Amino acid sequence: MNLIFRLIYVSLLALFKDKLPMGVAASHLSLRVLPNDLDLNLHMNNGRYLTICDLNRADLFIRSGMLKTMIKRGWIPVIAEQTIKYKKALGLFERYDVILEVTHWDKKYFYMTHTFSNAERVIAEGTSKGAVKSRSGVISPAEVIAAVEQDQLK
Repeated sequence: MNLIFRLIYVSLLALFKDKLPMGVAASHLSLRVLPNDLDLNLHMNNGRYLTICDLNRADLFIRSGMLKTMIKRGWIPVIAEQTIKYKKALGLFERYDVILEVTHWDKKYFYMTHTFSNAERVIAEGTSKGAVKSRSGVISPAEVIAAVEQDQLK
């Protein structure tokens, strides 16, 4: 991951933020466009938005207790689908906020929305669906939520 320092930063901050409930929840990050985020047009690269969504998920996993449960059980998170609509470019050193919201789930996937904004307007909006997998296959979201809640009682 070429954003290792941001991952460390987000992970450390998550340890000091309020815990998030398992299930419908939201993760909020405030970041700044750095030189390694830029493309040839000198604005944030379209692929970087998707990577920032990964950082949002890491924050959510840590703050909800899901990361501990996944490590304990040998589960891994995977993204099955992700889309994003770009509305405005972000320039060098520009501040922005990104909010990930887990909106709902079904028998297989968690569904999330991602909103990038600055003080003036929405910059980009997207959706994703993700699953948690074990060696034997996909773990249902209901089972994941139950496992996290069980681990928090211990």
